[in-house]
Amino acid sequence: MSHIDLNDVVAHIKPEYIIEIEKPCESKQNNTTTNDNGTTEPPTKKQKLTGTNKHRPKYQHIPKSSKLCRSVWCVSPQQQQQQQSEEQEQELQHDEKEEKPQQPPAPPPPRRCSFPSCAFMHDVSAFLATKPPDLGPRCHNFHTFGRCPYGVVCRYGGEHISDGGNIVNNTIQQQQQQQQVSINTLSKELQIKLRKRQYDFSRAHTCHQRAMREVEALRMEREKEQEREKEGKRENVKEGITSNEKIEQKTETENGVKEREGEIEESEGKKREETVESGGKEREETVENGGKEREETVESGGKERTVKERIGPAPEEDLVKLLSREKKKISWHGKTYLAPLTTLGNLPFRRVCKRFGADITCGEMALSSCLLQGNPSEWALVKRHPTEDLFGVQVCGSSAQSMVKVTQLLEENIDFDFLDINMGCPIDLVYKQGGGSALMRRVGCLETMVRGMTQTLSRPLTLKMRTAIHQNTHTAHTIIRKAKLWDVDMVTVHGRSREQRYLKLADWDYIGQCVREADPMPVFGNGDVLSFQDYNSFQERSGVAGVMIGRGALIKPWVFREVKEQRHWDISASERLDMLKLFVNYGLEHWGSDTEGVEKTRRFLLEWLSFLHRYIPHGLLESTQHLNQRPPPYQARSDLETIMASRAASDWVKISEMLLGKTPAEFKFLPKHKANAY
Repeated sequence: MSHIDLNDVVAHIKPEYIIEIEKPCESKQNNTTTNDNGTTEPPTKKQKLTGTNKHRPKYQHIPKSSKLCRSVWCVSPQQQQQQQSEEQEQELQHDEKEEKPQQPPAPPPPRRCSFPSCAFMHDVSAFLATKPPDLGPRCHNFHTFGRCPYGVVCRYGGEHISDGGNIVNNTIQQQQQQQQVSINTLSKELQIKLRKRQYDFSRAHTCHQRAMREVEALRMEREKEQEREKEGKRENVKEGITSNEKIEQKTETENGVKEREGEIEESEGKKREETVESGGKEREETVENGGKEREETVESGGKERTVKERIGPAPEEDLVKLLSREKKKISWHGKTYLAPLTTLGNLPFRRVCKRFGADITCGEMALSSCLLQGNPSEWALVKRHPTEDLFGVQVCGSSAQSMVKVTQLLEENIDFDFLDINMGCPIDLVYKQGGGSALMRRVGCLETMVRGMTQTLSRPLTLKMRTAIHQNTHTAHTIIRKAKLWDVDMVTVHGRSREQRYLKLADWDYIGQCVREADPMPVFGNGDVLSFQDYNSFQERSGVAGVMIGRGALIKPWVFREVKEQRHWDISASERLDMLKLFVNYGLEHWGSDTEGVEKTRRFLLEWLSFLHRYIPHGLLESTQHLNQRPPPYQARSDLETIMASRAASDWVKISEMLLGKTPAEFKFLPKHKANAY
């Protein structure tokens, strides 16, 4: 049994911090509502508390004519002054020659943009005249790297914008020259190849075909074995065969086998003699890859037999695949693992968790079809920061062939330590297409997919799955038993089914059963971890190699430090605000310090605050907070701590304004997801 009580859903806060609120009296006699005209109606339909908020405010895109072209973002003040002087000279010459219409007009000043039909602005002075005021006096990118890559469009550019140009601090730039913000970016050449379908996927095609043949051969072998078992049962049912008859049959069989062996030896000897005498008939053919194929025709017993012998390099289908012992190995045991989180598991958040001690990080779920199309927004999900020393990429797909292709694509173009297949995504759009948790009912497709991907990869392949698709059923252990034969390196089991979502506690007893089925393959468990006590209890009870933390890391990113130090950390409100400042600075590095980058950073910050407000400071608690517990109304130890515990989105916007400046006019925020579980 779990150490968490499912019915204990209210956090135990010390009485001196609880705020008593008078509840209005409600009549329970009638379940009907009365209108103004005195008529009664049945109760209104209960609002759905799951899914996505479909009425979220949409981001207002700025027209290209109001944006500045990237070619003039980082122009130096000297270059800007030179360009202005050239423009003034052109205007003077034009004014002098206005009275001479017979002469052609002067050509426009040269532009740094290489696109003649560019729709963006190129006049820096006109852009700066209409640019909104700065959001703050200090530019993080300028102080960190010595040069702000966003130049004159930076919303914190007061320090590095002078005379319409971008100033560079050469001292800091030389010190930070080798520091990279992120790796695994999509190059323009690769994007063009993918969009024009010119990328060579021959290796992936060969591995996929080989995997299909292996699966088909194993299927036929299983069918033959079942037929042999059925025949054996029929023979045992037959009557009339005595023990003497069985002995006679055995003796006759042995004699027959010896006679047939003698006949085979004699026939082979005659064939060799005939070949030596006649010399045989040989024919050589040149094959595609430079080798030769020799056919030898031999006559024996009035029949001709053709023997093919290959000379030269072996074809691709005969190459030996990379063995598991030859691949890169990862020591999984005893490590903390930050779960791949959609929307919120972005690169800045992963950097924050790495500072708090997370050992393994994984990118957000990326769709294989979008990666193969060269979609920039999808390729942004596989970006990696140099501080992520053990980083994985998670892909999701419903087609074995496309998954093998994307494996080759990632293997050849980006840097990662392991590849993870998403088998747990419960979203209807993904599930109905056969991906995510739907792979748990498509075991044949999954086997072909995994076998093809392992033959393509030189890195470990892992699986992340749920207990099952339907509630009150368990199927993960049967898949894990088969995955041991597919060269899978590690499996993560989320202790809930697809239908269950987060309504009940994670089933760690069943995760323990999966661990025993998978032995010696390591298994990670996932679900309901919010403190080091939860971590220790679940690990001891199930025997997992490690624990993956998802929602617990969103609510308490410092849970990784608590696990390593084996103590509760009563973090103050000012320390939590410093953590948010760190996230904002990382976001300005990753998404940019221009208007679009600032608003994108603000949006992801607010999405995180929709989880972060659920944390209850440890000093206010009588007992440890669990993931399923909601707090009663309470007054925290400071005003900042109180506003951080607010459930109102307007208070989250106020926190973002402390860090990113004033929001645009008519700005509204609504969280992406709504849930009936805490």
